[in-house]
Amino acid sequence: MKKFNINSIIEGYSQGHFLMSDGDGQPIEWYYTNKRTLIPLDRRFRYPKSLQRILNQDRFEVRIDTAFEKIVEGCADRPTTWISKELRSLYGELHQAGWAHSFETWQGDQLAGGILGLAINGVFIGESMFFKIPDGSKVAMVKLVEHLRSRSFVLFDAQLMNPHLERFGAFEIDDSSYQKLLHKGLTTQCRFGDRQESYSQAGGNS
Repeated sequence: MKKFNINSIIEGYSQGHFLMSDGDGQPIEWYYTNKRTLIPLDRRFRYPKSLQRILNQDRFEVRIDTAFEKIVEGCADRPTTWISKELRSLYGELHQAGWAHSFETWQGDQLAGGILGLAINGVFIGESMFFKIPDGSKVAMVKLVEHLRSRSFVLFDAQLMNPHLERFGAFEIDDSSYQKLLHKGLTTQCRFGDRQESYSQAGGNS
């Protein structure tokens, strides 16, 4: 019997848990942090002035869900990764079911970078990001925030803080505050893309 299935995974994420592994051959486990990192969807979101010049030049094209497997591979391609082969397979299942998404930047026919995440109603949970071309992931972050704002998302959950996220105005909140925002997001109907499913705490996906 499989340890995880689509419904149990979405239920776990809807409670604030997230999946990680210590690497290939290691078990996938649920994790939870009492200090949650969020990317602001309001005026607190910021980015370096140098990035604004790049945005003004329209160097990158944004696409959604056109290279999901490549985004997962890019996020996992690092000396130490928590995205094991088994977890990559689970992401693929979540993508096929309409929950997991790739937000991509391209230069012509070359993938520049992107962000992997799950969208559950008005909540976007950022799992990982990477770049192949400098600034590819930074532009993806800015454009993703713009996309989430345009779709009236409530919450951009980045899980754990790091210096890269701090440059975009990421901040930490306590568990009680997080759970209130999470509930608000889960009860707000939003669509990330054409293939997003909807979630009901009473009855799972509909």
